[in-house]
Amino acid sequence: MWQRYSWQIALVTAVILVQAVFISVLLREHRRRQFAEVQSRQRMAELAHVNRFSTAGELTASIAHEINQPLGSIMTNAETAQAILKSQTPDIAELPIIVELKDILNDILEDDRRATEVIRRMRSLLKKAPFELKRLDLNDIVRDTVEFLSSLAVGRKVELVSRIALETLPILADRIQLQQVILNLVVNGIDAMRDTSSENRILSIRTSRIDNYAQLSVSDRGPGVAEEQLNEIFQPFYTSKAEGMAWGCPSRGPLSRRTMG
Repeated sequence: MWQRYSWQIALVTAVILVQAVFISVLLREHRRRQFAEVQSRQRMAELAHVNRFSTAGELTASIAHEINQPLGSIMTNAETAQAILKSQTPDIAELPIIVELKDILNDILEDDRRATEVIRRMRSLLKKAPFELKRLDLNDIVRDTVEFLSSLAVGRKVELVSRIALETLPILADRIQLQQVILNLVVNGIDAMRDTSSENRILSIRTSRIDNYAQLSVSDRGPGVAEEQLNEIFQPFYTSKAEGMAWGCPSRGPLSRRTMG
């Protein structure tokens, strides 16, 4: 066979060897690409985690205020109950005292729930969790985030207006990262109105359905985007602020507007 078909056998063998080398190169490149994608996702997750800590640092004052309020109320109610019980002739069986003590205990429980909810939101924001897509309601995430930022808005003298769609807006997303995006959009909007007169410091958050898509729009009455920045605002991590990592892209309009679809 070799004497009769030597050149054909050599050609087929050469083609098989070339194909084997080509396939091995492709497999190696595929593995390198997969490894690079895994590393990229890990770095993005680390960066998102660092950014959440940065946001938490900006919200420290409002978070402390939000926790101190229920804690102060708990202490006041506890001291009042203690004073009632320490009175010289406390008649526990007397109806008005029973009612008052029940009201005090209900207030303490409610304030404890408020403080616990603030801590829960902070833990949710700061916890280091892997990227996980889940079916969520965009309206629920927006409501939770608006409630979380209400103290910050009050402290900065900003009117926070939310217009939430009446219908459910089901989406597929990672809850923590999406909440981080909304937090950054709102905080950036509040920062943008730093030099705006107090009566015009209005920040609007709106959710709506457009065909089969859910849309979130965050609008503020800041100065908007400068002409020379319009070609750069969609660059990754571009920001006009001295600090920050620009998680959210503004777009041009009569208001300084940031929209995410």
